[in-house]
Amino acid sequence: MKRVNILYDGVHYSVGEADLEAIKQAIEQAHERGVADWITVNFGEGRPQPAQLLVGRGIPISIVPIPSDDPAEQDDDEAEVRATDVGGVDSPDDLSG
Repeated sequence: MKRVNILYDGVHYSVGEADLEAIKQAIEQAHERGVADWITVNFGEGRPQPAQLLVGRGIPISIVPIPSDDPAEQDDDEAEVRATDVGGVDSPDDLSG
C-alpha cells in the first residue's frame, strides 16, 4: 500500500506506507468502546507535518487506500482492499450503535 488518504472534516490527510487494517482497527476500536481516541496522520504536501485526529462515534471520517505504483505490489494492494470491503459501515446509523 503506497498510502491511505483520509478525509476528515473536509480536510485531506494521509498516512504513508500505511497498514490499512491497522488504521481501520484503531477507528473501529474507538467506536466499539464508545470513547473517542486519537490517530496520528500526516498533513500537507511535500514535507508533511504530523497531525492528530480525534476518532469516535459521530465523528465522520473516510479512508481511501492508494495502491503502490509498483505493478508487483498492486496485486497485493488490490487483494487487501477487496478483503477489507466486507462488513463495512453502510450508513451513518450503523455508527450510532
